[in-house]
Amino acid sequence: MSEEEKSYKDFKNLLGYMGIEIFLAIDKGAKNYETIQLFSGLSFDCIKGRIPVLIDLELIKKVFEEHFLTEKGINFKNYLEKGN
Repeated sequence: MSEEEKSYKDFKNLLGYMGIEIFLAIDKGAKNYETIQLFSGLSFDCIKGRIPVLIDLELIKKVFEEHFLTEKGINFKNYLEKGN
């Protein structure tokens, strides 16, 4: 397992199910808290608590109150899609 894969495995464990659901909602086009809530089905408080973690891990970025995947986030998404 490469260092990058170990890092992504750590991210997966740190984010947990709800953090990954938020991450995937952003990938599917949700850009703000309301649309993330619609796409993920999670509570506003859960989303509000995990968005800063996703930003700190540099998996997403915030631009004018909207959230987007970073290059690192896209690589993490590809890791998840491989079934890891």
